Amino acid sequence: MLKQDILTPALLLDLDAFEANLTRMMDQATHSGKALRPHAKAHKCVEIAKRQLAAGACGVCVATLAEAELMSQGGISGLLLTSPVADPRKIERIVQTGALVVVDHLQQVAWYQAAAHKAGRQVSVLVDLDVGDHRTGAASFEQAVAIAEAIDRASHLQLRGLQAYAAAGSHIMPYEDRVLNSRQTFAHAGAVRDALTGKGMPIEIISGGSTGTWLIDTALPEPTELQVGSFVLMDMDYGRADVDFQRVITVLGTVVSANHQSFVTVDAGTKSFSTDRGYGPEAVGVAGSSFRFGGDEFGWLDVDNPANRPHLGDKIEFIPPHCDPTVNLYNRIYALRGDQVEAVWPVKGLTV
Repeated sequence: MLKQDILTPALLLDLDAFEANLTRMMDQATHSGKALRPHAKAHKCVEIAKRQLAAGACGVCVATLAEAELMSQGGISGLLLTSPVADPRKIERIVQTGALVVVDHLQQVAWYQAAAHKAGRQVSVLVDLDVGDHRTGAASFEQAVAIAEAIDRASHLQLRGLQAYAAAGSHIMPYEDRVLNSRQTFAHAGAVRDALTGKGMPIEIISGGSTGTWLIDTALPEPTELQVGSFVLMDMDYGRADVDFQRVITVLGTVVSANHQSFVTVDAGTKSFSTDRGYGPEAVGVAGSSFRFGGDEFGWLDVDNPANRPHLGDKIEFIPPHCDPTVNLYNRIYALRGDQVEAVWPVKGLTV
């Protein structure tokens, strides 16, 4: 199948760019002595995870129970569930996946201990640290130590380390402020590590980092592994944050109405792209154009020169504003080499 034969709207992946980005990230991690545990919440695709492991990743991160079960059932090893969970029913299922988990509260330690005991398993645990985002994580140094001590006492839990993920740090501008934020994030993790080690609890893992801070984090002494995710997809948001990996995914749309000189209508709207960034996607190869959302199934592509206006039936690729939630809108990825479709990969794990 050729790209022009794909029914739209559709999610495309450039295999050459994907492989180049994966190799570049893996080489940097290896050179810096860091493990790579890419975040699969970005792509929710077992086929991509398999390629990340084959390239040398120690595993993949997941954000939800559904993603953990998807990857586990797909034969993906080295799972890390990066979100704290507060439902004992979910926790029982998570334990069955064999994933490394995070906790930020003593009650979660008790829930995991009960589920692991019931299943007759040992569960590896990281203490999740609040490193400034105030989203999840132990809110104080003292709370982090208390949680670690509770894990260490639990018969069916094994304290493996710490999670220090700064969600907002990936896009901080100017870049110098991003560097400072990463240094502060991992300095805090290092201080907690040192305190726990001094209490006889050796810390093997400090996990964190992101695509926007990859070069910063690989140069820091504290992190042992990176949770980078978007580098194998990329989007407008990272382009604006001066992250120079190649563009990998695009959304393919078709011009379905062309009755005006200054714009055309395409079959890709709010059901085809993420809308959380407050701006629309960027058309590839249409000079002087800008996108406006026109509804669930429609978008307007304005052109400043009528000579550049696409024609009825033309296929147009768009760079999404934000890759992760855009992928979440699709159930398949068309993997292309040039204009040739080499594979169609399922996207799953969209609930729970």
